[in-house]
Amino acid sequence: MKQGTMLYEPHKPFRRVYFPETGVASIVSVLDDNTEIEVATVGYEGMVGLPLFLGANKTSAKAFWQVEGKAFALDAKSLREETRRSSALAVTLHLYIQAFFAQIAQSAACNRVHNVKQRCARWLLMTHDRVEGDQFGLTQEFLARMLGIRRTGVTEVAGDLQRGGLIAYSRGQIRIVNREGLERISCECHRVVMDEYQRLLG
Repeated sequence: MKQGTMLYEPHKPFRRVYFPETGVASIVSVLDDNTEIEVATVGYEGMVGLPLFLGANKTSAKAFWQVEGKAFALDAKSLREETRRSSALAVTLHLYIQAFFAQIAQSAACNRVHNVKQRCARWLLMTHDRVEGDQFGLTQEFLARMLGIRRTGVTEVAGDLQRGGLIAYSRGQIRIVNREGLERISCECHRVVMDEYQRLLG
């Protein structure tokens, strides 16, 4: 899955769902002026296309691949058949929905009360949790879209984190240098969300 690959679009029927193995997908809300704000991310812990499992065949949001990786894909018909046949899959997806809702709720609170540096650190930690190794591809423009801020704001924050020895950034690649330092800068939201995933899904 290459960065930017579209997984589903607003108001268009779901054709399949995705179970990430590596990398990260982004769920985005699109406003009338085409402003895009990330509302959640999905990695190896989850599935992209939850509205289909809940009985809807389309949604107002869109999803695309954010950090390059691999995923399993399952067509819409097969998902319906498997969740009817397999109570274990249905139960697991219901637990995942609870964790996913917790992530969305925490992100809403985070975007309201925490500063850009804290939010950026949280986003980098959540991405680091889901990729192989310490390095992943990410442009400043892309990160600005995910955080809902101007690119100049990302440049300033990324520069601060790099000067602090927490990350290394070059030519669209970010490497996590000091994860513990990022955890100290981040707000509590990363920990709260990860604790909820651990509690519900192990």
